[in-house]
Parts: sequence; structure tokens; C-alpha cells
Amino acid sequence: MSKPNEIDRYIAKFPVKIREVMERLRTIIKKAAPKAEEVVSYQMPAYKMNGMLVYFAGYKKHVGFYPTSSGIREFNHEFKDYKWSKGAVQFPLDEPLPIKLIQRMVKFRLQEDAERATAKKKK
Repeated sequence: MSKPNEIDRYIAKFPVKIREVMERLRTIIKKAAPKAEEVVSYQMPAYKMNGMLVYFAGYKKHVGFYPTSSGIREFNHEFKDYKWSKGAVQFPLDEPLPIKLIQRMVKFRLQEDAERATAKKKK
């Protein structure tokens, strides 16, 4: 049996309902970005390739999803049912996660990350 990583430990400290939603979100992110590395950054689960892609965090009534400010700018027109700010969107615990939207945001961030990495190499 493998030993729990930092994200496992982060998720384990929450009540069952929040853990379940965070595990679903984690699975969605991992399927959209299977080669991304799981890390903890800013005390939250996060995923990175060349740079940071997305983060998430658990709260009493929602999970926060942080696709960086560019991810929010690109998709905020689709957040009519959610609270959001310039860097985060909140998914209520009592509603299904918007799987396709999350997948698209992660893939958008992967593309941005790859473009930045390519531009950096050209310099």
C-alpha cells in the first residue's frame, strides 16, 4: 500500500461530503491533465507542468477552483450559476460539479502553459 501524499493528507482532514467532492474534482483534473504533477502550493492541492496550472481547496459549503486569472477571464461567461472572482470560482457542495467546464478550463491552462514554455525556450 502506498503512503499518502500531501494532497491525500489535505483531503483527509475534511468531512466526508467535502472529501467526496474534492476527490471527484481531483479525478476530473487528473483525466484532463494526466501528465501534470500533483503538488501542494499556497497550502492547496495544485497541478503543474512547466508552471502552475490549477489549484483547488475545500470549504464548508463549496470547493474553490483556481484556474488562475486567465482561466477565469476565458470562462467567466459560463459562471452564471456560480460565485466567482478574478482568480477563483466556487462550486457548491450540494450541486453536481460541472465536469465538462472544469475539463475545458484545465485543458485551456495546459495549452497556455505549453505556449509559455515554448516561448521561453525560444528566448
